[in-house]
Amino acid sequence: MKTFTDNANRTWTILINVATIKAVKGVLGIDLLSVIDGQLLDKLGNDPIMLGDMLYVLCKHQADAQGVSDEQFGAALAGDAIEAATNAFLQELVDFFPVAKRAALAKMLEKLRTMEARALQLMMDRMESPELENKINAILHGKSSTNVPESVE
Repeated sequence: MKTFTDNANRTWTILINVATIKAVKGVLGIDLLSVIDGQLLDKLGNDPIMLGDMLYVLCKHQADAQGVSDEQFGAALAGDAIEAATNAFLQELVDFFPVAKRAALAKMLEKLRTMEARALQLMMDRMESPELENKINAILHGKSSTNVPESVE
């Protein structure tokens, strides 16, 4: 079982087993077992609403016990809390599988994290490049090569 803390300082425990996989599939139509083909990771990485809904289903019994609604649960997922929840979910999902598949999934997860880190570094490099600063300055000073009119007076 893996845990994460949301932005309301509530700690949630994620447990993935056959029953919770069945619940997620029944409620949301998401097959957690499809992580093997890589499509699930892509979907969850690009859709924080789907991720929040899935996490809520996984934590539903805890939410009910605490009187936390679906909306309240989702409202407390942003920024670092989403990252912590995603990491807890992915590690718990990897741990669900038998040893042979677990090793392959752990390697896939490692590769995914490496690619994400590279993509973030590339974005940071582009934001800090003199070329970008020069383009912004040109636009701000009306020297843009775009077809945008400078002003209409």
